[in-house]
Amino acid sequence: MRTVIFRTIAPSLAAIMLVFSVFVLLRGHNEPGGGFIGGLIAASAIAIYGIAAGVTEVRSAIRVPPLNIAGFGVVIAGFSGLLSLGEHVPYLSGLWAFIPFGNSEVAISTPMVFDIGVYLVVLGTVSAVALALEETEEDHHD
Repeated sequence: MRTVIFRTIAPSLAAIMLVFSVFVLLRGHNEPGGGFIGGLIAASAIAIYGIAAGVTEVRSAIRVPPLNIAGFGVVIAGFSGLLSLGEHVPYLSGLWAFIPFGNSEVAISTPMVFDIGVYLVVLGTVSAVALALEETEEDHHD
């Protein structure tokens, strides 16, 4: 399925999907969305780009092995729970910090940090599986 049209549109489509996945991630606690579905959308973008351009090009474009991304996500998600222990509340209790930004404030919360960790875990795991399934014998020996 590596037609000229698909190879031409896939990079733009993947970029749009990645931006949309971040949008879904960041709105996840107020409306439908979150880290899991955002990670699935991002991994789908990686898979589409892999089908169009080949696994070798995708691996060089993301620069970090997908399972390392997943492992970093686990660390971030676990760290978000440890922050609550520093405040003497149960593990994974929600904490909020308000950072001044111009004339307004930006709310940073441990649930959002946890969601970012979930996003990275899903992105890394599903991307690793998708790239492994797309990989051909020639890709493996490069």
